[in-house]
Amino acid sequence: MTPVLADTGWIVALLDRSERHHQAAVEVLDDLAAPLATCEAVIAEVCYLLRDVPGAADAVLENVDAGVFELPFRLTSSAKAIRSLMKKYARVPMDFADACLVQLADELGTGKILTLDSDFGVYRWRKTRPFDLLLDQR
Repeated sequence: MTPVLADTGWIVALLDRSERHHQAAVEVLDDLAAPLATCEAVIAEVCYLLRDVPGAADAVLENVDAGVFELPFRLTSSAKAIRSLMKKYARVPMDFADACLVQLADELGTGKILTLDSDFGVYRWRKTRPFDLLLDQR
């Protein structure tokens, strides 16, 4: 089964009950049958953003350890592509974690993503394909 990509904002909303998108993040996860894929850059951002939420970093790492969040991305084989993406989307601007997720979409052959980041409406995977934003942000 093709994984769904998980971005920082969605994971933060999922784990932080005070986040305004928490319920939507939980609901979309409840309806999801596909595995979740992300990258170390996203995990680092999540741990940093949730540093004041007791137990949050441990929960993130526990989910990585349990295989809930798959981490198939490897920077060593994708650095050139990441540099190219960050140059292409410099006006957005694209951060490192977003570039890694766009590259991961290319590698996994999927544009399905759980994100709160509107920039994924601008980014394209495999150069021309729009992302399928799975989270209703209303």
